[in-house]
Amino acid sequence: MSFFTSADVTLGEKLLEILYMICGVICLYAAFKNLKDKENPSRVGTFSFWFLFGVLMAFGRFIGNLPNGNVINGIIVLVMMLPAILKKVKPGHSNVATPEEQVADFNKIGMKIFIPALGIGLFALIFAFIPNVSSLVGMGVGVIVGIILLTIFNSKNTVKTYFDDSERFLSIIGPICLLPCLLGVLGSIFTVAGVGDAISALVGKIIPEGNLVVGIIVYAIGMMFFTMIMGNAFAAITVMTVGIGGPFVFALGADPVLCGMLALTCGYCGTLCTPMAANFNIVPVAILEMNDKWGVIKKQIVPAFALIIFQIAYMLMFGM
Repeated sequence: MSFFTSADVTLGEKLLEILYMICGVICLYAAFKNLKDKENPSRVGTFSFWFLFGVLMAFGRFIGNLPNGNVINGIIVLVMMLPAILKKVKPGHSNVATPEEQVADFNKIGMKIFIPALGIGLFALIFAFIPNVSSLVGMGVGVIVGIILLTIFNSKNTVKTYFDDSERFLSIIGPICLLPCLLGVLGSIFTVAGVGDAISALVGKIIPEGNLVVGIIVYAIGMMFFTMIMGNAFAAITVMTVGIGGPFVFALGADPVLCGMLALTCGYCGTLCTPMAANFNIVPVAILEMNDKWGVIKKQIVPAFALIIFQIAYMLMFGM
């Protein structure tokens, strides 16, 4: 409890930790619900994965403060991955509303159903302007407000309803839900490991010395393709800026604000084209039960390449 009472910990960190604990409780609920579900063909494996994930989400920080706590957390991660690797994490029974119930609920709520979703984005934006408070906290507050509104809209929505639906979506997504977290960590590991410096040495042999135009083009395209590898533009931009942006673009006089901002959105072009961006390109396929697992990516490839061309041209015209 010293974490929540410490004056050295900001309010934003405390609120974010509470949200992680809530996420952990939802994962624990998913674990025990699947353990009791006789229709789940992999009850033990599914329970193990969600239970360990829930423990990490809810108590990972506090376990890390114990002697050798980070080692313990690492062991939990490795054990948690085993059911996923062995494909023993599967969805069980879920009480999905019938089409008739969905129509009846829509007739009752109407377009007000979109208010909670819009509220999440609004709260994230508001909290982004509060010092020392993350926009993630705003998203969490938006979700809580959304739950309150949905309960007001329909009295049939109980606490169990929200837990059951949370478990249902977790089960649909499965272990893929971990990918954004792992990719974010991977970016930090690459930076510490000196991948940026290695890329800089390699690119230095290709880009003509002092050629800003080629530097911008390589920076933009590199961001796109490195994001395709990592699945996360925020992870890629640190490595690519150290390796290419700094020595071959900014050092030659390019506008760091404009080119840095557009380099990040060039990375998003890669996000549109990769299965590594699971929350964008794989999760929708699972939720919508699409027959073509590459369907989302196929629709996004042409816009992605059109955007990368436009952004390179914009940087060349206004960033030099």
